[in-house]
Amino acid sequence: MPDRGGGPTGPRMRVGRPSRRVRTLLMTLGVLAVLGMAFTMFAGFWTDWLWYRSVQYSSVFTTTLWTKIGLFFVFGLLMALAVGFNIWLAHRLRPPLSAMSMEQQSLDRYRMGIAPYKRWLLLGITSLVGLIAGASASSQWRTWLMWVNGVSFHQKDPQFHLDVSFYAFDLPWYRFLLGFGFAAAILSVIAAALTHYLYGGLRVTSPGARATAAATGHLSVLLGIFVALKAVAYWLDRYGLAVKSSDFKATDNWTGLRYVDANAYLPAKTILFCIAVICALLFFATLWRRTWQLPVIGFGLMVLSAILIGGLYPAIVQKFQVQPNEQAKEAPYVEKNLKATREAYGIDDAKVTEYSGTSNTKDKTKLRDDVDSTASIRILDPNIVSPTFQQLQQIRNYYAFPTNLDVDRYSKDGKDQDTVIGLRELNLNGIPKNNWINDHFRYTHGYGVVAAKGTTADSEGRPVFTESDLPSKGDLGSYEQQIYYGEKTTTYSIVGGPQKEIDYSDDSGEKTTSYTGKSGVNLSNPINRAAYAVAFSEPQMLYSGAIGEGSRILYNRTPKERVEAVAPWLTIDGDAYPAVVDGRIQWIVDAYTTTNGYPYASRTTLGDTTADSLTATNNSRAVVAQQNQVNYIRNSVKATVDAYTGEVKLYQWDTEDPVLKTWMKAFPNTVKSKSSISPELMAHLRYPQDLFKVQRELLTRYHVKDAQTFLSGSEVWQVPDDPTNKSGNAVPPYYLSMKMPDQASQAFSLTTTFTPNGRDNLSAFMTVDAEAGSTDYGKIRVLKLPTSTTVNGPKQVQSQFNSEQDIAESIKLLKGGDSEVEYGNLLTVPLDGGLLYVEPVYVRGGGLKYPLLRKVLVTYGGNTAFEDTLDEALNKVFGAEGPVTPPPDDTTTNPPPTSNNPTVQEALNDAQKAFDAGQAALKKGDWEAYGTAQKDLEDALQRAEDAQSKADKAGGSGGAKSSPSPSGSPKPSTSPSATSRPSSSPGST
Repeated sequence: MPDRGGGPTGPRMRVGRPSRRVRTLLMTLGVLAVLGMAFTMFAGFWTDWLWYRSVQYSSVFTTTLWTKIGLFFVFGLLMALAVGFNIWLAHRLRPPLSAMSMEQQSLDRYRMGIAPYKRWLLLGITSLVGLIAGASASSQWRTWLMWVNGVSFHQKDPQFHLDVSFYAFDLPWYRFLLGFGFAAAILSVIAAALTHYLYGGLRVTSPGARATAAATGHLSVLLGIFVALKAVAYWLDRYGLAVKSSDFKATDNWTGLRYVDANAYLPAKTILFCIAVICALLFFATLWRRTWQLPVIGFGLMVLSAILIGGLYPAIVQKFQVQPNEQAKEAPYVEKNLKATREAYGIDDAKVTEYSGTSNTKDKTKLRDDVDSTASIRILDPNIVSPTFQQLQQIRNYYAFPTNLDVDRYSKDGKDQDTVIGLRELNLNGIPKNNWINDHFRYTHGYGVVAAKGTTADSEGRPVFTESDLPSKGDLGSYEQQIYYGEKTTTYSIVGGPQKEIDYSDDSGEKTTSYTGKSGVNLSNPINRAAYAVAFSEPQMLYSGAIGEGSRILYNRTPKERVEAVAPWLTIDGDAYPAVVDGRIQWIVDAYTTTNGYPYASRTTLGDTTADSLTATNNSRAVVAQQNQVNYIRNSVKATVDAYTGEVKLYQWDTEDPVLKTWMKAFPNTVKSKSSISPELMAHLRYPQDLFKVQRELLTRYHVKDAQTFLSGSEVWQVPDDPTNKSGNAVPPYYLSMKMPDQASQAFSLTTTFTPNGRDNLSAFMTVDAEAGSTDYGKIRVLKLPTSTTVNGPKQVQSQFNSEQDIAESIKLLKGGDSEVEYGNLLTVPLDGGLLYVEPVYVRGGGLKYPLLRKVLVTYGGNTAFEDTLDEALNKVFGAEGPVTPPPDDTTTNPPPTSNNPTVQEALNDAQKAFDAGQAALKKGDWEAYGTAQKDLEDALQRAEDAQSKADKAGGSGGAKSSPSPSGSPKPSTSPSATSRPSSSPGST
């Protein structure tokens, strides 16, 4: 054939071939590149396997891996066979070639061009679609495992009377299969149509019939399969109505059938199913009739029916039947939604009781005495005092505490004490010199627990530590203090080899250690070293002399990372917390099982529901699955991570949860029984915050059980914004040991408040018993305030604090100079029909880098106090003295009357002058002058004390003596901070 190509004519230029050396070099580089990519893939797989084996959860890795591989090959092969078979069949059914038209002559060139490569082209196309389909199918490993291992809920939906497991486990898998079938049918139709067109079975511009009989029959069957799948989709859509979300003014994320669904959409789906079946049969009938006339008419009828029956008819029902009488029509379906939602979120047993909000008791002394038995009021805010822990207990710059500390209970002398606790974790930013050896070999772990009483502060406003110093010592006894796994430990460390680690430092210098645990992966094997060098992009691992016999690499070191890795089917709570259990530091992690397929239960987005003023500033407390929409949740697993060994243990907590039972079938022997939880561990387990926040958000609407009230929206609540800061986010729930009106004694509880929608007054107070070992654990109590009277909510109480003149002036003085006032958690305590609000006030500044507790705000029954201590504030509010509790570590005593001794009197006069000078300096914000005055006051009081002591001895007086003080003046603190910060407010006595 003549050369029809363009380009210059004339003598051909000889193109030189590369030399053998160049070809060999290029081939070698190509082989090395392929081997490098292969080893990179191998390194990722191998390091994952080694890590799972090191934590003794290799079964999780293998089960997940084989499931993904199985789904990949099965569905990839099915898709490749479906598309490949239809391409082959279309080629087999091709008509005899003819070039009678321009269209066919143009296609003839393409046919000739691909003729030598037909098999390779077919193989390439089928492999490509198979890989894509297989990769998509492998991502459905959770859906497959839940379907094949699903157990019964033993609960049926109210519409179709099917077990909930059908919607939670079966329906998602059926929908995946249906989606796969649609994809296979569509790709087969496209591939077959293109093949028929290429080989003349379909014609666009050629004269005569547009399709051969063979092409007509082939494509009709494929379209019939597609329409048959659509019929199946219509049938499944009927059940999908029970878990369908829709917009409904009664609530967001409404789930389940409404009146229009049950009376319009449900019959419409049934009718469309029948029409689709008939239409599919018409397509199949073309194998004999060889015409598309009837199938096209049937398909058009199906489309028209979908518009009229599936779209227009429900709209008419909604407009003319539902809207004129919506409450009556929707009420039966709302009742189903109320019941299902309360069951799905575990709030069906929430006890709602009426609460007056005002006290009728006239005996103020009794009320004052009742405060101590009603609640152990925590004035140490774990979300504020972290810098104080850091300043007083960091010891070394390479240690740090989390931004938000935790609240736990520890027993002393047989009595539980609410305790604020934090771990002294490793802080790489504080290492004197950052390099690879220091970052990964020498500085490898934190050291020790620091804990403080939650209900007490010393006379300087500092925490009263029950466990402190380095090494830590105190009430917790002896325990393993090295912390290799923690919330701030986000990088890898190589331990146990030739390179010694820094353990801690004391007055005698640095102490070194070498890790003796079995955690991590052994790097003695050169293949392991090479794999990790590639995985971590760190070539020094291959040749560093710091790695040798016994070296182990530790990574995935945060508690949440480890639990999520060994149990990828769990959703992890945003706050892991530490506890000393059986001589070891254990991280306790709450984990949830969830599903999106509980019929009639409204959905919630975990990331939105669990957000509050703390998660807005601290990402580590946010829920892992930020956008995960669920309509069923259970705290089914309690997990622990050993801070030294990294050992992960999963304990079954909810023994009735069918979702957990399903996953335990899929991953046997990974979750221990609830009976395996030791009493020591049980004492530190608590009700999780994120579950509580989900439940409180649902209870803003679902506290009512009457459909009419629910639809009217008159009883809708909201979670108030945090009044102690300007974040604009919801107030976080608070842990507090307290007694609700129906309880005989205090219980460790999680508490929150509600306000009416769009208003600031209090509408309800909610608690849940958070004491894991108690019989009432998980019991939700809601005190509902009357709607006829107004009880101040958190924002109004905070505003009241800020607006009272005396308090405002005192706060203004505390803000003098460069000081900042920080408000602690605003705690709410029900007391004798009324509500007691307590808020600690911290001051940071005046040379201090950390907040100190300076004041306590208290209000009850319209009375407000702003005093130095909680006891003083309570005494003032109730007008009665409570039990005397001397401040810890406070050496001050009550002053005796002024002496007539001239020397003493002179010293007291000087002290009075120094006190007055200090007050004047305080008002001006002159901290330097204030510090000088405090020093003069201390000297004058010391002279007075010495003179009084001499006079007492001369007069033959024995016994204990008290330090005299000028009228109205406090004895100054002798702490280093006294010169930069007043030990108490001006004018206190």
